[in-house]
Amino acid sequence: MSTGVIIALIVIVAVVVVLAAVLTLRARGASNGGGSLKRRFGPEYDRTVAHHDGDERAAARELAERVKRHGSLERRPLPSAERERYEARWAAAQERFVDSPREAVVEADRLIADLAGARGFPDGGRYETQLEALSVHHAHHVHGYRRLHRAAQGGSPDTATADGRSGVGTEELREAMVEGRALFEDLVAPGRHDTRADRDAGTEPDRSAADRRHTTTTAARSDGRHHLPWGLTRRHAKGS
Repeated sequence: MSTGVIIALIVIVAVVVVLAAVLTLRARGASNGGGSLKRRFGPEYDRTVAHHDGDERAAARELAERVKRHGSLERRPLPSAERERYEARWAAAQERFVDSPREAVVEADRLIADLAGARGFPDGGRYETQLEALSVHHAHHVHGYRRLHRAAQGGSPDTATADGRSGVGTEELREAMVEGRALFEDLVAPGRHDTRADRDAGTEPDRSAADRRHTTTTAARSDGRHHLPWGLTRRHAKGS
């Protein structure tokens, strides 16, 4: 075998080895990226994979694009007075559920959209864009908002009754509101930026007053009379 042939074989083998190494590194990178996205998005990752008929690569591309578009979003601080107004609105919606479940769900959906906008997420008028951004930063609770919004819109056309009214029952409305509340609590919870904003504005809440509110809230949660909507059955709420 001539020297030239031997050199050619060596070059071919070297090229094959390099190509194999590159492909292996790419495969590992895709695998690690998918694993990272799965940890970050949790249930939202599984939902996106299902939306792409089980294609994890397509799901990973979609979620990576969401992170690219919304990952650098910074939450705006929420002053304590504004936070209390949102909490009061949510409490009022819960109380309203007893007599008007659908209206309460519509108000809760609107409230989360307003609150997300106040925290720096895209405006609620762009629901899909807002939902995408929320899924990047609140992935484990965004499903509740999606379900709440769907219920507020009357569910799917397949659930409509003969007279055109939504076929979503009271129990489904209650469950949607309970799931939506998890995202509301995430968004309304104070963070270090909120505390700093209160301090800079001279409106940092008095700790004793905050403790009294905490005590009142805890007592209300332990008393079923104050949270009738969340123990509701179809017999308790009017209408469906």
